[in-house]
Amino acid sequence: MTTSEAIPDPMANSHDARLWVERIGHRRYTGYNDRGARVEIGNTGDEGVFGPVELMKIALAGCAGLTADNPLSRRLGDDVPVTIEVGGPTDGPQDRVPAFAERLVVDLTSLPDDERERLLVVLDRAITEHCTVSRTLQAGATVTLTVAGEG
Repeated sequence: MTTSEAIPDPMANSHDARLWVERIGHRRYTGYNDRGARVEIGNTGDEGVFGPVELMKIALAGCAGLTADNPLSRRLGDDVPVTIEVGGPTDGPQDRVPAFAERLVVDLTSLPDDERERLLVVLDRAITEHCTVSRTLQAGATVTLTVAGEG
């Protein structure tokens, strides 16, 4: 890349928060957003940090939870306890995660059978149609990397 070439702005045409990571040590980064949140990133298995693949899985589960929150709280109350477990094997030779699995855990015993079945349909449809993270992964988003050296 020559210095006269324009470096693409990753936030161009985006209404999202500014996101970035900064190196804080060997294989250690801190991720930030412009609202003051931060997350520690490092090797999977290291204490006190998330690995990048773990963050991707957490984003997937978090998106499902946020998408399911309104139907769940509307039918089960604002204080309904919900856990979303997420996993997926890493294919070492391919250096990727070929499939993800999520399990939304919530107590539905207070609902009559017909309401329980209706809620399950609503949850599945809401997450399938409106969880941006799962829709992005399923669509196979493209990724562009630009290395912008200083000096």
